[in-house]
Amino acid sequence: MPTSGHAPQIWECRLSDEAATERLAAAVAALAQPGDVVLLKGDLGTGKTRFARAFIAARAGRVLDVPSPTFTLVQIYELPGGAVWHFDLYRLERPQDAAELGIEEAFADGISLVEWPDRLRGGLPGDRLEITFDYGDAPEERRVRLAGFGRWADLVSRVSHA
Repeated sequence: MPTSGHAPQIWECRLSDEAATERLAAAVAALAQPGDVVLLKGDLGTGKTRFARAFIAARAGRVLDVPSPTFTLVQIYELPGGAVWHFDLYRLERPQDAAELGIEEAFADGISLVEWPDRLRGGLPGDRLEITFDYGDAPEERRVRLAGFGRWADLVSRVSHA
């Protein structure tokens, strides 16, 4: 899948605590549709999995048990409005191993949340949302950068107003 050559739409914000991360996840989840790819970047402990859990709960309309797929590498949630594929590629040894996880199917038909997308080394769809988490000034604060490519370039402003 080719990477889009168009400049992304960027929005940066600060999240004061985990509840703010959950609100951001719910706003993104409300806009997501099958075929969408959301890439979650950042160091360990910056909120990628917290975001994914809140995103899945928002799509489900209820709190779910959402384990981190660190060891299984992928968890699939069959939800109303489409399946959500939650990938954690931290332990992925080779980019081509992602195909064995069904990542191409997920990118085509599901909503994909991908932690550690740098392990793919390319092959990203042109329509995607990249969310980068970084530590903030306070212990629970996070700095977040959203970069919308393709379809998501138009949606970033809607997320920023949610």
